[in-house]
Amino acid sequence: MIPAPARLLPLLGAAALAACQTAPVADAGFLSSYDGLETREGTLRVSVRERRDEALAGAVERLFVEPARLTPGAAEGVAPNDVALVLGEVDRQVCYELSERFTLLDAPAAEAAAVRVAVTRITPTEPVGSGLSAIASAFIPGPIGVRPPGSTGMLAAEAELVTAEGTQAAALAWARSANVVGTDNPSLSRVGDALQFAEVFGDQVGDSFAPADRPVRPIPEPDPCARYGPRDQPGGFLTRLVTGLYVPETQGVRPQEAE
Repeated sequence: MIPAPARLLPLLGAAALAACQTAPVADAGFLSSYDGLETREGTLRVSVRERRDEALAGAVERLFVEPARLTPGAAEGVAPNDVALVLGEVDRQVCYELSERFTLLDAPAAEAAAVRVAVTRITPTEPVGSGLSAIASAFIPGPIGVRPPGSTGMLAAEAELVTAEGTQAAALAWARSANVVGTDNPSLSRVGDALQFAEVFGDQVGDSFAPADRPVRPIPEPDPCARYGPRDQPGGFLTRLVTGLYVPETQGVRPQEAE
C-alpha cells in the first residue's frame, strides 16, 4: 500500500502549478518612464515587465547604485526595522549582481550612469502558519512544502538604469509572491518571504540591465559589495536543512543604514 504522504504528491504538484502565478503589481510612479515595458512570457512564479535600449545599455560601463527606497504605502503594517532589513537585502543582492556585469562606483559621478531602485510592496509573512508548515513538511517527502493560506508574503520592486545624460536605458517592474504549495522556505520572520525574494529580484536586475551579449564577470577585487559581508552564507543553508526554516540572521541579512 502506498503511504499517505506519497499519495499526496501528485495532488500537491497539481496544486502547485495552479497556485504559482504572481500577478503584476500596479505601476508605483517611481520609474521616470513606463513606456515600452513588455511582460516576459513563460514566467509563472514571478511577474516581470521590462525594457532595455541595447545601444544605451551597451555603452554603460561605470555606474553608481543608489540605495533602495520605499514608495509611499508600500509596507503597511510592516515594522520600520523589518522594512530596513528588506531594503538592506535588496541593496545587497542588486550590488552582487550588477558588480558581475558593470564597474560599480562608491559615489555618484557626473560621467557615470546610475541605477535607481524602489521597493513598491511588502506583504508580511505570517510566522505562526509559516512555522507550522515547516513542521508539516518534515512528513512530506521531496522538496514540495505546504503553506497555510494567508501565511505567505510578497515583494514587489521597480528599478531603472539611467545614463549620465539622464536617459532611461533600461527599466524593470517586478513582483514575486510566495506559494501556498511549492518550494518557498517558510520563515518565522514577518518579512521572511520578502527577504528571500530580494535575491531573485537582484538576479533579474542584472539580467534586465546588462546587454544580452555581456558575459558575467568574476567577482572584482576588491569586492565593491564587501560592506554587505561575505557573498557565500553556508550557515543559512545548514539552518534550512536542519529546521526547514529561512532564518535571516544566518543569511547575513543586515538592515539598510540611514542615509
